[in-house]
Amino acid sequence: MKDIYILGIGRNTVTVMDLAEDCGYRICGLLHYSHDRVGETYFGHRITGCFEDILQQPSLAGTSFALSMGDLSIRRRIYSRIAERGGDIPTLIHPTCVVSPRATIHQGVHVMPCSIVQGDSVVGENTVITVNSVVAHSATVGSHCLISGNVMIGAYTTIGDQTHIGQGATVVSGKVGRVGTHCILGAGSVLLTDMPDHSIYVGNPARFLKSNAHE
Repeated sequence: MKDIYILGIGRNTVTVMDLAEDCGYRICGLLHYSHDRVGETYFGHRITGCFEDILQQPSLAGTSFALSMGDLSIRRRIYSRIAERGGDIPTLIHPTCVVSPRATIHQGVHVMPCSIVQGDSVVGENTVITVNSVVAHSATVGSHCLISGNVMIGAYTTIGDQTHIGQGATVVSGKVGRVGTHCILGAGSVLLTDMPDHSIYVGNPARFLKSNAHE
């Protein structure tokens, strides 16, 4: 077993803890964004410090981390700072997943239970694919994205960086060429058209709701 720290103590943290352990890691500590909760116990593990306790160190070589925060901007920033210091951010793929050996999965990706990533697809660094979701063949999901549960990403689609696809949404093969960067597709939506950068679409069929440029 290899030790790993879990960063970000919130509602999603327990799922990342489960994923890390199911992938053969031993949780050696939890890190919160501030010192407010240091010393608390969260599902049997102690909160040992805050992000800056780690990120102020000149080198993190030989230390492994898993990020559990849901805010994609924070995830990207913390991921970059760990990587700059040589920290290990392993890809975690649950044993129940089906991931094609002909798919390309980049560093720091989390693939939660019962998801499928088909061949000739690409998943960018630090992206999370949650439970029961599918990335179809020849699709590309960018870096620092969140693909929620029960999502279908259709074939030949490209998803831009820092985009969130909500629970139960479908991106239809052959209809959608590109979903832009910093986008949100609402839960349960069925997308039949491209989405420009910094946009929010909702509904069935999905329609433009508002700009996401301030995020």
